[in-house]
Amino acid sequence: MTDLVTIDIQDQVADVRLNRPEKMNALSMPMFDAIVAAGQQLQKDTSVRAVVLSGEGRGFCAGLDLANFTDPSGLAAPFGEGKGGYWPNYYQLPAFVWKSIPVPVICALHGVTYGGGAQIALGADIRIAHPNLRMSIMEIKWGLIPDMSASQTLRDLVRLDVAKELTFTGRVVEGLEAQQIGLVTSLSETPREAALEMAAGIAKRNPNAITLGKYLLDNTWHGDQIEGLRVEERLQGKLLKSHNQIEAVMAGMQKREGNYNDRDVVDFNDVNI
Repeated sequence: MTDLVTIDIQDQVADVRLNRPEKMNALSMPMFDAIVAAGQQLQKDTSVRAVVLSGEGRGFCAGLDLANFTDPSGLAAPFGEGKGGYWPNYYQLPAFVWKSIPVPVICALHGVTYGGGAQIALGADIRIAHPNLRMSIMEIKWGLIPDMSASQTLRDLVRLDVAKELTFTGRVVEGLEAQQIGLVTSLSETPREAALEMAAGIAKRNPNAITLGKYLLDNTWHGDQIEGLRVEERLQGKLLKSHNQIEAVMAGMQKREGNYNDRDVVDFNDVNI
């Protein structure tokens, strides 16, 4: 792990921070690699029960570092050198990797959250933003479309016409409007602290139920109703009478915190989970 992204794990909560404050956490190629590496590390850590993702400095992420446009190894040939032809591709992974982490990812947003930074935020499960948030699907400014998985994440949050308007105009949305249209979940004067508090509460629940709950909602929100009900039944069957589920019942009856085993290993790409 490089110092471009830091991870501090305390009490089963991973505090992940984009750490390029002098550049407003802009996305250089090394930054892309560091974000993906952080997400992939957390995918494998079964002791982690919740993740908080935030940015150091004056904003969450200013989007692509403009130096990428002149770097011959960067965006000049965006899908060369093994960066495309598979999905999520190299450029989609920094945003989409958070969806494949088997625990809730809570993104704390402040200041600017532009372009690629906005798409990374959209990959989280929950977004808590400061009222001063300035968020934009900004790719149109550079003559591009959003290409860091927004086509798959934005659709879960806003109406189609709103998504189109944001994509076509690239206009900046501030905190209150972002909450009203569904881009962010809630507002807080201290978003990182609020996200850590929420994550701490989640970490005290049955981690297997939290993981399978995330899988259930992500994989049945779109699609056939009967198949969704079948998945719901199958996942509940995995939880009922398991050690952690019985411990949840006992903890509730005895009015104490649960003493849970680490979550089971879950592959979010496994259709027979």
